[in-house]
Amino acid sequence: MLIEQAVLNRYSTAALQRKESLCCPITYDPKYLEIIPREVLDRDYGCGDPSQYLREGETVLDLGSGGGKICFIASQVVGPSGRVIGVDMNDEMLALAREANSEVSKRLGYANVEFRKGKIQDLRIDRDMLDEWLKRNPVKKESDLVLMESYIKQIGETSPMISDRSVDVVISNCVLNLVNHQDKTVLFQEIYRVLKRGGRAAISDIVSDERVPPELQKDTELWSGCVSGALQEYEFLKAFEDAGFYGITIAKRDERPWRTVQGIEFRSITVLAYKGKEGPCRDHKEAVVYKGPFQEITDDDGHRYRRGVRVSVCRKTFNILRREPYENHFEFIRPQKEVQEEQAQPFPCTNEMLVRSPRETKGEGYSITHEGNSSCCDPGGCY
Repeated sequence: MLIEQAVLNRYSTAALQRKESLCCPITYDPKYLEIIPREVLDRDYGCGDPSQYLREGETVLDLGSGGGKICFIASQVVGPSGRVIGVDMNDEMLALAREANSEVSKRLGYANVEFRKGKIQDLRIDRDMLDEWLKRNPVKKESDLVLMESYIKQIGETSPMISDRSVDVVISNCVLNLVNHQDKTVLFQEIYRVLKRGGRAAISDIVSDERVPPELQKDTELWSGCVSGALQEYEFLKAFEDAGFYGITIAKRDERPWRTVQGIEFRSITVLAYKGKEGPCRDHKEAVVYKGPFQEITDDDGHRYRRGVRVSVCRKTFNILRREPYENHFEFIRPQKEVQEEQAQPFPCTNEMLVRSPRETKGEGYSITHEGNSSCCDPGGCY
C-alpha cells in the first residue's frame, strides 16, 4: 500500500508539472501530435510507442493512460470506426486527459476516446462508480466497510468496467512496472481476460538485466520512478506466457540502458503477445513447412518443426501459424480435398514431430501426369 500511495502522489504532482526523470526520450510520428494540447505533451511519461502496432477500426484499451497522449495518437490510428478506452487511477491525470479529450475530438472531427477510473490490475471495478457510491454511503464504521466490499463485488460481477473478450488490443506505456509484484500475476491475467480471441497486447515497459534486490524494492522513490518495480527481462516475457499468451515477441529493445542503479541496467522494451490458442485439436490433413533459417525450432506448445519437412498440424495450430508473428516463416499445405469439420478426427498434439506424407494431402488416388507449363519460365525462354 505504501508503494501504491507513493505512485499516486508522484504522478499527481507530475500531472501538474512536468517531471523529466519519469520518462525516456521517445520519438513519435509528428503527424499524430499536431492535434494534442501542449499540456498533455508536456506531461507525457513513457518509454515506448505501442500505438505503432495498432490498425484501423480496432477497439483499444490503454492501461495507465495518464494524460492521454497515447490514447489520442491511437484515436487517429484506429480512426472513426475504432474506439479507444484509457484507464488510470490518478484523479489529476484523469482530469488532464478528460479536459483535453473534448479539444482533441473537435480538432479530429469525431469522438472515439473515453477515460475510465480504475486499477489496471483489477479492470472489473469502475472506480468512478465506486466514488459516486461512497458520496452517498460514506464509510464510518466496520459495518459500512462490509457494505462497501459487497458493493465492489456486485459491480465487478454485474457491471464490469472492462468486460471479458471486449477489446482487440491492450496497450500500455511504462506503467506495468508500477504495480506491486504480488499483483502482477493478476495484472497479466486481466490483460488476457479482456482481449478477444485473436487479440493481442502491445506493451512498452522498463525491465532489468538482473533481478532487483529486496532493498531496492523497498525504496518507494525508486519504485514510483519506474525502477524498483521492474521485472527482469526474461521474467517479463514469462509473465505473458504464464497468462496464456503465445507468439510473444520482443518488437523493440533499447540497446543502451535508460538508468543504471547499483550496477543493474534498466532499459525499455516493447513486447507483442497474442491470445487465441485455446480449443480442441482436430485433424484436417493440413501441414506446414518451416522455411528456416534455423535447422529446427520448437513452438510454445512443444511442437517441433524441421526446416523443409512437411509437418502435420491440427487445424488450430495451422490457423495460428498463418497469422502474425509466424506467417512469414512457414509454407502452408492444404489437402486436395477439404476435410469437413464433422469428419475431422482428434489430432494427437504431442512433442513429437509428425511428418505428413504428400500422399495424405494429395489423396491416395492421386495419379495425375502433367507435362509442365511453359509459362513458368521467364519471357526469354527456358535454358
